[in-house]
Amino acid sequence: MLTVDLINNNIPRLQLQDSIIKALQLVNDFKVTHLPVVVDDKYLGLISEEDLLDAEDEKLTIEVLQEHFIPVSVKDNMHFLNAVNASIQFDTNVVPVVNEESELSGVISTTDLLKTLGNFAGANEIGGLIVLEMERSQFAISEISRIVESNDCTILHLNSNADPNTGMLTVTLHVNKREISSLVATFERYEYDVIYFFGNENFENEIHSNYRHLMNYLDI
Repeated sequence: MLTVDLINNNIPRLQLQDSIIKALQLVNDFKVTHLPVVVDDKYLGLISEEDLLDAEDEKLTIEVLQEHFIPVSVKDNMHFLNAVNASIQFDTNVVPVVNEESELSGVISTTDLLKTLGNFAGANEIGGLIVLEMERSQFAISEISRIVESNDCTILHLNSNADPNTGMLTVTLHVNKREISSLVATFERYEYDVIYFFGNENFENEIHSNYRHLMNYLDI
């Protein structure tokens, strides 16, 4: 999904000549922490509620705060994950979307980003989750897919994340079945480290954890 598809046209934009008190009122009315500022539709940046509150005189225009504008935006033809990254990087609950001429098309709210991210990650799809931990050299999508498919399952989503301290890779699999005990057992048979799993067998996680601790103890 592209950023242009998530634009919220209800959130207002400010002009340089708008007063600080007006900007604060809009921030309060629309429950946002930042608002975009434009001149003749050209996007200038975001003004934060914090900077508005710090102003010495709320009767002044926001032009006096121009040096505090946050230069964050995404192009309207980008994937929505770029907007997620911008929101995290600049800690804003709106992300401005601009066209090739740097004109403001609108903004994306973090609420809409969260909903879209949830759908993207398959949060609304029924299935089981398996979390594996492995060395980078052990990570092979083809082998993981083969193990899943050998248990008559299908991978709905796969996400990998590296620990910056250890370099270990955490791989999260979302599969199309909730009965995943046999799939977990297959991964362990192939010497994958299953650190947790969630399906109809949630109650087995504690037993599974205790079994692993016992095996580790016996190996000492």
